[in-house]
Amino acid sequence: MLGLSVATVILLLGAFLATMRQGRDRRAARPAPAQPAAPVPAPVATPTFIDPRTFRVGDRIEVHGAPWRVLGALHVSWQGQQWTEYFIEDSLRRYQWLSVEVRHGLASGDAPHLEVLLWTEVPTQGMVPAKSMLIMEGVEFFPIERGTAAFKAEGEASGHPERGLLDFADYRAADGRLLSFNRVQGSQWTAAYAHPLPPGSVSLLARAS
Repeated sequence: MLGLSVATVILLLGAFLATMRQGRDRRAARPAPAQPAAPVPAPVATPTFIDPRTFRVGDRIEVHGAPWRVLGALHVSWQGQQWTEYFIEDSLRRYQWLSVEVRHGLASGDAPHLEVLLWTEVPTQGMVPAKSMLIMEGVEFFPIERGTAAFKAEGEASGHPERGLLDFADYRAADGRLLSFNRVQGSQWTAAYAHPLPPGSVSLLARAS
């Protein structure tokens, strides 16, 4: 009887230890709780430096590191020259014009270059473009070009009709600053200042969908 009792105790103890081992094995086999996925950062548009003459209405562009959207364009032609003026808007709903034109060198044999200008409107206070030097805000400007060009508007071009004639008169100051008067025939003169932008300061962020 004593031998049977001891054997029974040994069997029960062995079963208990096996059960405890299985419990530990099951706990060890449980998968670790899933860690929350790291948030995926929003895609950032990378500027692409391309020929600004290829910009289209609806494109998002970058000018001097600031984002703008192309609302419209004027395609202008005068005495065999063609240029494009883009009507652009920034995130604060401020509007400016960006003109792009191939310019020929001043001296014979100079290679043509691409001139990109960002125009900032200035009050004319009833002024009209003179055929000689004029003074605007204390700065002397000298005439360089004037005439009447034909244009075709695309998109939202600041109220310009689809087609028409544009009178213009361009001036330059000694510091290189440009002044331009222009008007759609039959309307009032407006004026704007500009400096040529350095190469690479205008780029494409995203094409219009």
